[in-house]
Amino acid sequence: MADSRVKEPESEGDGPARLVTLGHVSGLHGVQGWLKVYSDTRPREGILDYPTWYLRRGQNWEAVALQHGRRQGKLVLAKLQGCNDRETARELLGADIAVRRSQLPENLADDEFYWADLEGLQVVTLEGVELGRVSWLMETGANDVLVVQGERERLLPWIWEQVIRDVDLKAGRILVDWDPEF
Repeated sequence: MADSRVKEPESEGDGPARLVTLGHVSGLHGVQGWLKVYSDTRPREGILDYPTWYLRRGQNWEAVALQHGRRQGKLVLAKLQGCNDRETARELLGADIAVRRSQLPENLADDEFYWADLEGLQVVTLEGVELGRVSWLMETGANDVLVVQGERERLLPWIWEQVIRDVDLKAGRILVDWDPEF
């Protein structure tokens, strides 16, 4: 599964213009406005592939141009247009970083999906039992996990062909081999 650890901003709605959160500003680096970025992309520096970021502080999103970025050890560092000193950078601490869904590459393998595209899909067993909708996803050491909200919460491992049998984005459905009693 392609992980962009995506969370859709509530105010953006559906469609190609919606925003997908890829990380957040986690710290400051130096005195010239460089930011430490926590990136949920794989690889971590993949967040630097997008020339325009949308930063959310509070309820507002603001488009900002990425001037420079680099991976430095385990860190991802970024320099944004207009952010030229430590005090300006400090105002961005904690800001979510998003891009438009339409900016994400479409050439995924048949068994790869963006988390944002899976959230909200109906989960149905091979026998036709509706388990609920994907509320969110989480990463574990072994595999990713779908958190499905229905009459109760279920955690389904993302194991392609074993548990996850089919994903039909157009129909809004994930077909699973899962015991509804579990």
